[in-house]
Amino acid sequence: MRYENPCEGIFMDRPNRFIAHVEIGGRQETVHVKNTGRCRELLLPGRRVVLNRSGNPKRKTAYDLIAVEKLGLGLVNIDSQAPNQVMKEWLSDQEFDCLRPEYSFGASRIDFYMERQGKRYLMEVKGCTLEIDGVGYFPDAPTERGVKHLRELIRAAGEGYLASAAFVIPMEGVTRVLPNVKTHPAFGEALWEAEAAGVRILYFPCKVEAGSLVIDRELTARLNPPVQGW
Repeated sequence: MRYENPCEGIFMDRPNRFIAHVEIGGRQETVHVKNTGRCRELLLPGRRVVLNRSGNPKRKTAYDLIAVEKLGLGLVNIDSQAPNQVMKEWLSDQEFDCLRPEYSFGASRIDFYMERQGKRYLMEVKGCTLEIDGVGYFPDAPTERGVKHLRELIRAAGEGYLASAAFVIPMEGVTRVLPNVKTHPAFGEALWEAEAAGVRILYFPCKVEAGSLVIDRELTARLNPPVQGW
C-alpha cells in the first residue's frame, strides 16, 4: 500500500489519543494520529515522524501521523488501518477463489473470509507496533475485542474452518510476536487456547518506507507444541 502525499516532521507532544503536535517545515501543526493505542515507547519528543497530507480541505487537521522512527529499529508504521489494507493486497495475490472482508461470524465481524478448492478460511488481523529487544508484543493496551475475536476463531476451527490469527508487523527486523501478558493476561490465555484448538498463528513482517508498507513474507508461529492437522 502507498500513501499519496507523505512528508516528514518532528514529534512534539500528544495532548490526547486523537491528535499530536508536530513540527513541519519549522511550523507547529496539529495532526491526526491514526492509532488510538498508547504508543508510549514510540511517540517521544524529538522523534522523526512521517505524515500524509489529506486531500480533504474540510478536515480540521491537514495531516495524518502514520509512522515514527524508533532509534535502532527504523520506521514503525502506526496507521491502525494499514494492517488490514496491506493484508487485503497480499491475500488478493494468493489465488483464493473468494475473498470477503468484514465477514460476519457469530457475534463478531472477522477481518477476512476466503475460499479455496472447497475449503473455508477465516483470518483475524492484528497490527503489532510494540517492540522490545527485537521481539514484537501484542497488545500494547488491554483489548477485550481481541479476546472476543480469538474466541470466535476457536469456535470457527471447531466448525471446520481453517482459522488464523495474523499479526502484521509494520517494522523491519522483527519476525516474531508474543502475547503481551503483562498488559493483558487474558489475551495471552486466549491466544494459547486458540492455537491448541487448531487456530494458526501467523506473522507477516513488512518492508516499511516513508510512503509505503508491503508484506515481505509469511511466517508460521508455534506458541505451544505443534497442533496436529496443520
